[in-house]
Amino acid sequence: MGSTEDLDYPQIIVQYSSGFLVSKVMFTACELGVFDLLLESGEPLSSDAIAAHLGTSTTGMERLLDACVGLKLLAVEMTQEGALYKNTGISDIYLTKSSPKSQYHSMMYYSNTVYLCWHYLADAVREGRNQYERAFGISSKDPFGAMYRSEEEMLKFMAGQNSVWSICGRDVLAAFDLSPFTQIYDLGGGGGALARECVSLYPNATVTIYDLPKVVQVAKEQFVFPGEHQITFHEGDFFSDSIPEAELYILSKILHDWDDDKCKQLLVKVYKACKPGGGVLLVESLLNEDKSGPLETQLYSMNMLVQTEGKEQTAAEYSKLLKAAGFGVIQVKRTGKLYDAVLGRK
Repeated sequence: MGSTEDLDYPQIIVQYSSGFLVSKVMFTACELGVFDLLLESGEPLSSDAIAAHLGTSTTGMERLLDACVGLKLLAVEMTQEGALYKNTGISDIYLTKSSPKSQYHSMMYYSNTVYLCWHYLADAVREGRNQYERAFGISSKDPFGAMYRSEEEMLKFMAGQNSVWSICGRDVLAAFDLSPFTQIYDLGGGGGALARECVSLYPNATVTIYDLPKVVQVAKEQFVFPGEHQITFHEGDFFSDSIPEAELYILSKILHDWDDDKCKQLLVKVYKACKPGGGVLLVESLLNEDKSGPLETQLYSMNMLVQTEGKEQTAAEYSKLLKAAGFGVIQVKRTGKLYDAVLGRK
């Protein structure tokens, strides 16, 4: 075998090593308002003009803009007066605050919260537990108590979750024909984006968002309009409080937060509350059965390690949990997008 000097420096190592830098460029441009300014201006702007509008240094802004061009988040046009920058279609749709499909809030949550936990990834791997105590000085025994440590932090989390369902919600809700279910409970439904997609897709359905009292309060004040009569609320903790009877229960990105014992406990409660012929829809990012991918899901599972008590699982593992709770016929649909659907019937 030759020495390491004989080997080419693999490009993939460069890409993976710089992944943090790439994401922080995007997060920073979002935070400073670069994409919003360019959308509002309606015309390309120079780096000097952008820096002046946003109150930054000209040298720093020019480098940030050029990096965004390299990432294809901005386009540049060379004129006699110099470089002029404008948004690409991707940034207009996903990175501006005003877009219906905006991922701005999700970006800010990752930048300001998730990354602080990931700084302690090595400790999480050594200890097998989340890192809120090191990152924020808060007990890690109650993950959602840590996530919701302030109303501002809770609002960021809920807005981020809403932005995810604005682009993924319809895919998972249309994976199966849910039209026979008219009485639906969205357990841990947060800001209501998935509930809104559900009643849009199934206009004969009513959806009750079941969540913690403080989450419900913020959802009513910030996210769900009073005129949306098909969406109602139920305050409670679905682990310690009763779950009302319904035809269908949606658990979107819920089970991946908890260990198998907690998952079984919740699914048994859901099964007992579920009407005969009803069911439960799990919305999760599914690992391949051999856990070889998808890469996004593997990374989500690492995030569960640093932020929660759970992990991402395979379709077979979720099916096993459903069967243990009593659900019989189980169907799995991979959407080809970020999240997949598993339907268990009673």
